[in-house]
Amino acid sequence: MPKSFYQFLMTERNPESYDPVATFANNAFLDSSFPKQETEFDPLSKYLEENAPYLPSMTIFDDAWQMYLAALA
Repeated sequence: MPKSFYQFLMTERNPESYDPVATFANNAFLDSSFPKQETEFDPLSKYLEENAPYLPSMTIFDDAWQMYLAALA
């Protein structure tokens, strides 16, 4: 079974970084409702659009998603 997006995202956490993906990861870590087992783009995108005020732009998610796909390859 492939690593979930959340598992990948947690490898990007860095509380001392101002990198947008690191900030996204730090905030997702604090989001108790984040879909931690999800591996599909659409459900994650929908969740973030509706429930993640900590994500200022979906472009950050798109960038993190591309990094996730590259890590799976």
